Amino acid sequence: MLIEKAATHRVVVLALDGVVAFDMSIASRVFTSASLASGRPLYETLTCTLDGGPVRTTAGFSLLPDHGPEILATADTLVIPGPYEGPLMETRVLPPELKAALDTVPAHTRWVSICTGAFVLAAAGLLDGRTATTHWIHADDLAELHPNVRVNPDVLFVDDGKVLTSAGAAAGIDLCLHIVRTDHGSEVANHAARRVVVPAWRDGGQRQFIERPVPQVADAGTSATRQWMSEHLDQPVDLRRLAGHAQMSVRTFTRRFREETGLSPGQWLLRERVERARQLLESTDLSVERIARDAGFGTTASLRQHLSAAVGVSPLAYRKSFTCQRPI
Repeated sequence: MLIEKAATHRVVVLALDGVVAFDMSIASRVFTSASLASGRPLYETLTCTLDGGPVRTTAGFSLLPDHGPEILATADTLVIPGPYEGPLMETRVLPPELKAALDTVPAHTRWVSICTGAFVLAAAGLLDGRTATTHWIHADDLAELHPNVRVNPDVLFVDDGKVLTSAGAAAGIDLCLHIVRTDHGSEVANHAARRVVVPAWRDGGQRQFIERPVPQVADAGTSATRQWMSEHLDQPVDLRRLAGHAQMSVRTFTRRFREETGLSPGQWLLRERVERARQLLESTDLSVERIARDAGFGTTASLRQHLSAAVGVSPLAYRKSFTCQRPI
C-alpha cells in the first residue's frame, strides 16, 4: 500500500542485498537530527527493500525494513547505501527488479549514494558524464567498469546537482550534513552535527585516509596551527608565519598539512573563510563590508568573488536565500 506523501521532505533509503550495515544507518541518523529550533523535524526518513522482505548485511545479521518498493515513488531524496561485493559491483547492467523499482522514482527526486552505492547509480546511467566518487579502494574499479563516469578518488563527496555521491563509510555523514546545509543553512546543519556528535565539516578529502607509512612520532602534526588559523581568520597570514607557529620548516609544514587535510594551507584557509562568511550572512545582520573583514577577505569584492566561486551566488543573494530559512 502506498504511503501518503508527507509534508516534510521525504528521504527514502533503499536497502539492497549485501548492504554495508554502517552505511544503512547514516541517512536516518543525520536527517532525523535536522530540525528547527522549535523542534519541528525537517525530514522524514523511510527505509525499504525491493520486495519488502529482509536483506543480508555485511555485519552478520539481516535487516527487515518497514516498507517495500512502492515508497520509491514518494521520495524527494533517494539514498542508496553501499552494497559490498557481489553483482552490483561487477556489472554495468542493473538486475531487472532493481531497474523496474528505480524507474518509479519521480523526476524531481535527488539521488544520493553512500560508498559503493555509486556503482548502482552508475549502472542506472545517472553518473554518465558526471563527476562522482566512491570508497578509494574501489575508485579504480568504478572508473574501469563505467568509463563515462569521471571518478574523483580524493574527495569526501561530490555534489553534482541532483546526483550526489560520497566516499567510503563515514563520508556519508559528511554528504548528508552537506545536504542539510544546502537545504536549510549552516545553523541547522551544525545543530544536526552536534546531535550526531561529529564535526559539522571535516577537513580535506579521503586522500588523507589512504594507506601510507605512519609519520614519525617526533614529526608534529598541524592540528594546533589549524585551530589557530580558524581563530584568526580576520588576520593576514603567510606560509612562513604558519610554519613558525607549527615549529616546522615551510617545506615540512606544507607537506604535513596536505597529508593531514588533503588541501594546501591556502586552499584550507580559503574554505574556512568562505564558511565563516556563510555563517555570518545567515545568522547576523552585519554589513557585507564588516563580514568581508571579519572573515578575512578584506574587501567586499574579494568576498563576492570567492563566495560566488564556492556557492554560485553573491553575498546579498545568499543572505536573502537563507534569511527565510533561519531556525525559529
